[in-house]
Amino acid sequence: MSLFFWNLEELFLKQQVASSPPGRTMALPFYQRSHQHYDLSYRNKDLRTTMSHYQQEKKRSAIYTHGSTAYSSRSSAAHRQESEAFSQASAASYQQQAAQAYSLGASQYSRGSEVSRKTASAYDYGYSHGRTDSSLLLEDYSSKLSPQIKRAKRSLLSGEETENLPGNYMVPIYSGRQVHISGIRDTEEERIKEAAAYIAQRTLLASEEAITASKQATASKQSKVSKQATSSLQREETFEKKSRNVVIREKAEELSLRKTLEETQAYHGKLNEDHLLHAPEFIIKPRSHTVWENENVKLHCSVAGWPEPRLTWYKNQVPINVHANPGKYIIESRYGMHTLEINKCDFEDTAQYRASAMNVQGELSAYASVVVKRYKGELDETHFRAGASMPLSFAVTPYGYASKFEIHFDDKFDVSFGREGETMSLGCRVVITPEIKHFQPEVQWYRNGAPVSPSKWVETHWSGDRATLTFSHLNKEDEGLYTIRVRMGEYYEQYSAYVFVRDADAEIEGAPAAPLDVVSLDATKDYIIISWKQPAVDGGSPILGYFIDKCEVGTDSWSQCNDTPVKFARFPVTGLIEGRSYIFRVRAVNKTGIGLPSRVSEPVAALDPAEKARLKSRPSAPWTGQIIVTEEEPTEGVIPGPPTDLSVTEATRSYVVLSWKPPGQRGHEGIMYFVEKCDVGTENWQRVNTELPVKSPRFALFDLVEGKSYRFRVRCSNSAGVGEPSEATEVTVVGDKLDIPKAPGKIIPSRNTDTSVVVSWEESKDAKELVGYYIESSVVGSGKWEPCNNNPVKGSRFTCHGLATGQSYIFRVRAVNAAGLSDYSQDSEAIEVKAAIGGGVSPDVWLQLSDAPAGLTDSRGGVNGASPPTSQKDALLSSKPNKSSPPSSPSSPGQAEVSKVSESVQEELSPPPQKAAPKEQSKSESPKKKKDPVAAPSPPYDIACLESFRDSMVLGWKQPDTTGGAEITGYYVNYREVIGGVPGKWREANIKAVSDAAYKISNLKENTVYQFQVSAMNIAGLGAPSAVSECFKCEEWTIAVPGPPHSLKLSEVRKNSLVLQWKPPVYSGRTPVTGYFVDLKEASAKDDQWRGLNEAALGNTYLRVQGLKEGVSYVFRVRAINQAGVGKPSELAGPVVAETRPGTKEVVVNVDDDGVISLNYECDQMTPKSEFVWSKDYVPTEDSPRLEVESKGNKTKMTFKDLGMDDLGTYSCDVTDTDGIASSYLIDEEEMKRLLALSQEHKFPTVPTKSELAVEILEKGQVRFWMQAEKLSGNAKVNYIFNEKEIFEGPKYKMHIDRNTGVIEMFMEKLQDEDEGTYTFQIQDGKATGHSTLVLIGDVYKKLQKEAEFQRQEWIRKQGPHFAEYLSWEVTGECNVLLKCKVANIKKETHIVWYKDEREISVDEKHDFKDGICTLLITEFSKKDAGFYEVILKDDRGKDKSRLKLVDEAFQELMTEVCRKIALSATDLKIQSTAEGIRLYSFVTYYLDDLKVNWSHNGTGIKYTDRVKSGVTGEQIWLQINEPTPNDKGKYVMELFDGKTGHQKTVDLSGQAFDEAFAEFQRLKQAAIAEKNRARVLGGLPDVVTIQEGKALNLTCNVWGDPTPEVSWLKNEKPLASDDHCSLKFEAGKTAFFTISGVSTADSGKYGLVVKNKYGSETSDFTVSVFIPEEEARKGASEPQKGNHKSK
Repeated sequence: MSLFFWNLEELFLKQQVASSPPGRTMALPFYQRSHQHYDLSYRNKDLRTTMSHYQQEKKRSAIYTHGSTAYSSRSSAAHRQESEAFSQASAASYQQQAAQAYSLGASQYSRGSEVSRKTASAYDYGYSHGRTDSSLLLEDYSSKLSPQIKRAKRSLLSGEETENLPGNYMVPIYSGRQVHISGIRDTEEERIKEAAAYIAQRTLLASEEAITASKQATASKQSKVSKQATSSLQREETFEKKSRNVVIREKAEELSLRKTLEETQAYHGKLNEDHLLHAPEFIIKPRSHTVWENENVKLHCSVAGWPEPRLTWYKNQVPINVHANPGKYIIESRYGMHTLEINKCDFEDTAQYRASAMNVQGELSAYASVVVKRYKGELDETHFRAGASMPLSFAVTPYGYASKFEIHFDDKFDVSFGREGETMSLGCRVVITPEIKHFQPEVQWYRNGAPVSPSKWVETHWSGDRATLTFSHLNKEDEGLYTIRVRMGEYYEQYSAYVFVRDADAEIEGAPAAPLDVVSLDATKDYIIISWKQPAVDGGSPILGYFIDKCEVGTDSWSQCNDTPVKFARFPVTGLIEGRSYIFRVRAVNKTGIGLPSRVSEPVAALDPAEKARLKSRPSAPWTGQIIVTEEEPTEGVIPGPPTDLSVTEATRSYVVLSWKPPGQRGHEGIMYFVEKCDVGTENWQRVNTELPVKSPRFALFDLVEGKSYRFRVRCSNSAGVGEPSEATEVTVVGDKLDIPKAPGKIIPSRNTDTSVVVSWEESKDAKELVGYYIESSVVGSGKWEPCNNNPVKGSRFTCHGLATGQSYIFRVRAVNAAGLSDYSQDSEAIEVKAAIGGGVSPDVWLQLSDAPAGLTDSRGGVNGASPPTSQKDALLSSKPNKSSPPSSPSSPGQAEVSKVSESVQEELSPPPQKAAPKEQSKSESPKKKKDPVAAPSPPYDIACLESFRDSMVLGWKQPDTTGGAEITGYYVNYREVIGGVPGKWREANIKAVSDAAYKISNLKENTVYQFQVSAMNIAGLGAPSAVSECFKCEEWTIAVPGPPHSLKLSEVRKNSLVLQWKPPVYSGRTPVTGYFVDLKEASAKDDQWRGLNEAALGNTYLRVQGLKEGVSYVFRVRAINQAGVGKPSELAGPVVAETRPGTKEVVVNVDDDGVISLNYECDQMTPKSEFVWSKDYVPTEDSPRLEVESKGNKTKMTFKDLGMDDLGTYSCDVTDTDGIASSYLIDEEEMKRLLALSQEHKFPTVPTKSELAVEILEKGQVRFWMQAEKLSGNAKVNYIFNEKEIFEGPKYKMHIDRNTGVIEMFMEKLQDEDEGTYTFQIQDGKATGHSTLVLIGDVYKKLQKEAEFQRQEWIRKQGPHFAEYLSWEVTGECNVLLKCKVANIKKETHIVWYKDEREISVDEKHDFKDGICTLLITEFSKKDAGFYEVILKDDRGKDKSRLKLVDEAFQELMTEVCRKIALSATDLKIQSTAEGIRLYSFVTYYLDDLKVNWSHNGTGIKYTDRVKSGVTGEQIWLQINEPTPNDKGKYVMELFDGKTGHQKTVDLSGQAFDEAFAEFQRLKQAAIAEKNRARVLGGLPDVVTIQEGKALNLTCNVWGDPTPEVSWLKNEKPLASDDHCSLKFEAGKTAFFTISGVSTADSGKYGLVVKNKYGSETSDFTVSVFIPEEEARKGASEPQKGNHKSK
């Protein structure tokens, strides 16, 4: 049955695999195939499980192939019965069937397991997605083992997305239900696979009975025994059939039940989403990658959590901003899969990347490393035949072939002196031999060991043979030791000199100097803590304090932050605007005045650090000043709980800083805080921030009484209310917790050069947060002190330069920290300034005396200042040699001393010979030391009894402190009996010298007391004996605990660490020693102050002690432990001072051009008998098959033959016959991988590039593709590829290569549609290769094509008259609108025409193109002037036009500017009195309705009524106040709003101004009343009346007046009375009548009507002329005669 089962299974497999995609296997990188340990790291537990399954399947297949125990899957009983039946059956009959069965089964069985697994996977996916077709995921798995891990399933991404993924990387996709995730648990996965296999083969079960019947018929023809065996097999198969049905049914029911349970849980979870909240969890963590340069890499991760976590990517703990590097990074999140794609990786992308997931429940991070491989050199293949070996003595460097480079410095800068504000330049000429053309050295400047980066203060320049460092504006921060390091390949030299910066001249004589190093220590939303260093010069009187100034970035307005000076050199600045950036400066003040300000700090944003990271990690949009809250709104308010961990982090006399943690119960919304204080002894809690709550979990309190005690507590608040208070802090006394340091001691000056003195001192005791020291000098007898340094120096030694030769000086030192400056030390002894013997102290000697001899000049190019501590990771990435640099401190406990990494090793290990020095002498030995003769060693000390027997004792002791200049050859021990306290005669214990520091003395008397002494011997003779030991009693030790360890050794002593080694105790006690405990204390401390360094017993006999205080002396002891307990402590080791000795060098790891990894060490303090001893984990590595050691001169190298997992550990190198000189290097798994990757990079180089392939548009629309390599040889070749096809130079493409600059170019005249695609430049330069690719498809290509066409049209346009600047508008000072444009390439015949709304505008003046500006002036611009304006340039060469849209938003913008100009033209408000009241008015150039006018009175808007009115008359804007009252007094403001901004004019109508205006109003009002009511003639009387004699004259006149006026008449200025001839009447007080019944000539004359009342009078005159007709006729007749007479 099984035979047919596998045949049918194969058919099923072929049907499923036919439609599935071909399988992909993840190939191992090439550098992992050659190293077995990489296979081990890739093959994790899951992969090894898969391998074991695979091997089991192969074994089963082998069983079927060889025909033995073919049915191994059956029960053991069936196998036994079967074997009996087969053995008894006839061979011929059985073999004929067995051969067919076995051959067919063997060919199919090997695929059975694979089909089952693939069917299970298909069923798993199909079930979880509601599908029954399990063929979706089946693929043709080859029998070759795939290195894919067990749980990395096939990706369902599209083909396009799959191409974008890194090679051989599988993206797992999870279905979302736990029971359907393959690989969660092995048992669950096997259960699912078994169920899936049943479904795939369910049709086979129905045919099993027929198969069984066929087998029974065949078996009946055999013997009886065969029948019995066949019947047994039938029963076994029937049993297997039934059990399989039952098992599958049960498992199917279990799956169905679990699915129902999960759906029910999900339903209830949705009803209460709070139950779903959980912190982020990485389902898939990002994987580390190693890629070639210019390749792309993708990091993937998948995160689960509720609410959905927000994921941010970091590079070396800095958030990645995709906008800062467009195209460099692509961050995507799709279907729960987060990806970070790094395009065109370069060497700077080698870093640690972190994916940080965060939601309201917490934050979780996952890390991955990316290593970019880069080629460092090139090899000219023409010099060597293929396969030919290269001579080892001929070094191949990235700069060509050279055995060694010689680097010299000429015209060097010396110790320099400058002043603040001045400029300074340091420089020297660099001579490199041999000279290699086209290659420049790497030049780097350092200040106090830290690299100097170019900035606005400092610039670096390399001219090809001279390096300069220029300071554009010196500051005291620039003072320090400057080093220039020039590197050529793996060789480099350096030179150092000190730069002193003196204070600038004070603006006020006697004012203090400027502080320095203003930095931000902490920044929150509420405050920023600023710190600084106090100046060395106080101006002659003590500094009273400091003022801090702030300035918002983008402005130039400085404001003072504190009203009273602060003495503490730290201060929290408050009153900041959240999210804005500030810069700060500090000024010192004394009784004379305020000094100059310091250099401004770097900009600091008023944001919490977490908020900064969150803002930087949002690549979707730039910073807009808004903080985006992504947390969900709560369904109901939750009052927050109390904060926790409230503490006082800093307390000074000026302020106190509190810090706490947010509460756990806080709801979904943000919370704020209220801080409360309470005087000690009361419960009267007062809220400090009553108006504004605190936003950050830190707060600075001011206005506290110095010396008073307080307690503090904090409450949380949100929209739901204020929560309960936190626990109160401990009692805090307001005052400076940090004490001013004590004065230094023991000032010792020593001669150095003709102008300098070295000053050393004892550091201040118990000084906390020490910043450094200031040194001052004074000529003896002058009484005037001058500062030697203006930047505090650390350490206990400084070189004072600039002294007068032959003068005697005294010195003093003071320490400084944030609390202030200490008292001055005692004055030193006077010293005359002159050179020391031999021309000064050798730099080598000083390197032995101090780790930071500030101010020294190294004439050899060695580093004189200590480099900053370098962590192991930084050292790994820096890839710079540590030829002469002092050692760096380890970054973490238990880590070996780490030095910088050199990427290659010099073949020549011996140093260059020194002048006038014998070859056998070490260059570090001083001349005096070389002349000293060899002396006998000093006495040993600390004799201890290590073990005691009945008749013997084992002694141990410490080696002598000084060996006398020669190796110790042995020890001699003497002993004597002590009876009754009386010592006896000394006896020799050994005749032959013992070499070890321990010896067993035999033939002693039991229970007798002995004393001992030891003498050491060298070639000079026997040294003095040691001090007499304590009394030891010779008796059998029966104690259970072990004896003391012995031979304690201290090595690798640094300023904060050392290595302690010891030997196991001679007496182990009743049981073996199981471990050790190490104790330490300060040498001056009491015995009750021992403290243990390890809680658990150590299994090793060494310990690296970390965390020591520099300059402190320590002693150590070791105790052994067994099952009985802890034994007696060893003798003390030490005392030893924690310090890094001058000249200390570290082990350097190197990788040469051939990829060989080695550890290198150099010692300048060796004696002729010194040797290098290498150890691994402090066990000598002699005869190790994995290592090779080579030593020559004062250098040694240990090479790894095949670096692997077995080589992990701490490697140390000890130098014998020295004062404990040693160094070590830690190689852990991460370091091993880094070194192997670096080795691989050196073996397979690439062509380094300065810039990747880019495209640019030229002036005429031409397209230029270009890239630049760092260097190209004359044999370099380039292939140009477009869409995977090579293109060549022709009419369409023009190629060019500049091998001098490395620029590779390709030009195209025009971009067409068929040019869309991928462009690649492939470089082949010797064995080095490289390529760069540019993808131009989609919108990117269309945009480029559009830009090229635009540039072409622009070029064509500019051939004729054209606009250099298109049409724009400007509002003049007269509030007119000026349209203007700038034209170019014009001539006399060029015409310009203006249009508005396609209608030509006639311009009165002819345009003058002399200045190239054309204008159109629009006066009194208003809405009628809105429209489209166009100007056209044209002549015989062509035309160009420019259009300006002045409608909608554009018109509104212009109107706003016009209104603004009009508002600015408004005159000041003036007061005018009228008869109606008081008028306030202002004149503008002209008025528009768009200019909104608002009036306010005493800050309140005026409501307009009949009494108070506002209006505009012409250009006058007025406010009329009728019938003013005292309530109208006050301040009036006229606001003119231009649409964006309000412009105000103010007038004060109160006091005298109001009184005068009101009095004038009263006067005008009375005058108006009088004018209104006075008597007047309204009309009716003519001016002249001509009437014929005899006629009647009737005149009527209207008169008005209140009261009714009196009326009188005049004739010829005389009163006229009424009579019969002339009737004068006045009726109704309104009408006057004048009547003459018959006029005569006597009535002719001048008449007047006079009206009069109490308000005034008025006279109306008229003239009456009476004529006679006859006389008129005579006059008319006589007129012609006169005319005729005249004519005659």
